[in-house]
Amino acid sequence: MSRSFWAWARLLGGAAIIAVVLWRLGTGAFLDGLRVLDGGTLALAFGIGVVTTVLSAWRWCLVARGLGLRLSLKDATADYYQALFLNAALPGGVLGDVGRAVSHGREEGDVGRGVRAVVLERTAGQLVLVVVGGAVLFTVPSPVLSLLGEHGKSVALTVAAAAIAVLLVVVAGRRARRGGSKLAGAARTGAAEIRSGLLSRRNWPGVLFASAMVLLGHLATFLVAARVAGNGASLLTLAPMLLLALLAMGIPLNVGGWGPREGVLAWAFGAAGLSAEQGVTIAVAYGICAFVAAAPGAVVVAVRTVRKLRPAEPPTAVETQPPAEVAVAVTVNHDSRVRIAAPISPAVITSVPELVRIRRAKVRQPSYTTSGAAA
Repeated sequence: MSRSFWAWARLLGGAAIIAVVLWRLGTGAFLDGLRVLDGGTLALAFGIGVVTTVLSAWRWCLVARGLGLRLSLKDATADYYQALFLNAALPGGVLGDVGRAVSHGREEGDVGRGVRAVVLERTAGQLVLVVVGGAVLFTVPSPVLSLLGEHGKSVALTVAAAAIAVLLVVVAGRRARRGGSKLAGAARTGAAEIRSGLLSRRNWPGVLFASAMVLLGHLATFLVAARVAGNGASLLTLAPMLLLALLAMGIPLNVGGWGPREGVLAWAFGAAGLSAEQGVTIAVAYGICAFVAAAPGAVVVAVRTVRKLRPAEPPTAVETQPPAEVAVAVTVNHDSRVRIAAPISPAVITSVPELVRIRRAKVRQPSYTTSGAAA
């Protein structure tokens, strides 16, 4: 199927989830998510966003440099802010990441490697989220744990099937790398880049630390949203539901990040007896806080747009002058002259304090003698 079909499917899927939540709970919960926010809350969310964005950009730098690409923390931070803003403002939630991947790849002359660097960087963050989220959801009492307990056999079979599928993929990947086809070459390239970009001794501690801190920042923003929404439950009670919401945000069915987050929190809070309406209010408040945290990306987009639209500066007077000619006289055999005119830029002439003229250079002609017997 075409890319446009999947793009519309993701967009309509997110819109359908929001429509169902509105139909079941009304607009009050959504409006409450706007009313509970104040300047102090938004400033705190903005500060948390600065930390998480810089750490995410640093993680991207580590992965990109591991793949042999150049990327400074300054440029990575600006690109990451732009990507976060576009992800939040445009449908789909991934267009910003696609843009920074392609742009960086073009700058480095290797779009494919630039895209793979972003994919690996985002995958590292998602893996940490899945591991931490799975550990919490399987151990801490929550509606999810209760649901898992009620359907223990089905869950066990699903987990076993997933583990077998992962094992088969790993085995197939190892066998594929041994061949000589294009697929084998791609598999070897992917494995090598995973080792150098994520698993190398120089990279994996930084990637793991940055991913963990970014996850902690997202949870802190969710906790801020819950507190301003009037929820006083402990962090241990809220953590499973907040992690479940973060996992749901990775589902590619959303409208600028909206949709699965609101639906999952509505279900989770309702199942926990904490009010589904309050779950939606927290989700909306978190969405607004995340958008404010990404607001510097709008400045980056505006500045770069102005630079692109600005007309090119005309060449300076020095650049428009024709190149000067410096005559070099060479004397050959003391009686014949050859005049050579060499073009030199005026900028070079003006930069030399004192112009040295070669008036005359004598070239000694080699002598040739012949000898032989007389006829």
